[in-house]
Amino acid sequence: MSESIFLLDGERPDGDHVSAENSPRATRVHPTEHARGPWDPRALHGGAPAALITAAFERMQLGAELRIARLGFEFLRPIPLAPLTLSTRIVRPGRRVQELAAELVTVDSDDGAGGELVCRASALRVQAIPDEVPEPEDAMDEQPLPAPETGKPVRFSLNGSSESGFAATAMEMRWLDDPWALGPSRVWMRLHHPLLPDEPLTSLARLAGTADFGNGVGAALPFEHFLFINADLTIHLQRQPRGEWIGLNARTLLPSGGSGLAESVLHDVHGPVGRAFQTLVVQPR
Repeated sequence: MSESIFLLDGERPDGDHVSAENSPRATRVHPTEHARGPWDPRALHGGAPAALITAAFERMQLGAELRIARLGFEFLRPIPLAPLTLSTRIVRPGRRVQELAAELVTVDSDDGAGGELVCRASALRVQAIPDEVPEPEDAMDEQPLPAPETGKPVRFSLNGSSESGFAATAMEMRWLDDPWALGPSRVWMRLHHPLLPDEPLTSLARLAGTADFGNGVGAALPFEHFLFINADLTIHLQRQPRGEWIGLNARTLLPSGGSGLAESVLHDVHGPVGRAFQTLVVQPR
């Protein structure tokens, strides 16, 4: 069994090589069984490509002094457990604001021709707030989560399968609430496999991979009777995460006649980090 979530084919994209025209850099990746999702054994968990793309954004050196403040992922189709081409580019360069873009495309043939766009992603990098700027007194007071060691270790698999997957084998979980109860819930997660061989995991990539669990952690519907698949993932950061553990305090909103929304407050062991939102496609099985 592979010890990484993806394997690399050829030279990986590196921001050092972005041309003056900001042309895309592309590479082929091969998902391993650790990237598998819960809805279809032939498709990936959204957290795996979210973490992979986030790490690629972080490697883009032109503008790396800026802070990633927002990440967005649109899951246009189920992402297959099959070779994929990842491309990244700088859409808008700048000294104070910069926009990055990425795409994941399926590989239809050995020469990489053809393919279908399955995920589109973006990142907004901005200048950090100066140290001398005072924090508003009426800032939202979100309480830190209890420490990860107080949580209950759970090997989580929504469909009860023993096969490898992003939730079951790539992620370590410590639940602060009942993992099987419906409604808002809290959990700590820690990726314990690298995204790519011999590449250290960053805290931000860990956070992106964890944030996609919000609809499962805060599930409002029983998995055996309903699908509630997220079509996107948007992350807003108030500061950069630190450390290995990322916490979720998640809930799901299901207004009648509206669209489903999963909302998660994101934490590290030092306190709140930001928020994640997922638009849900809900239907009976």
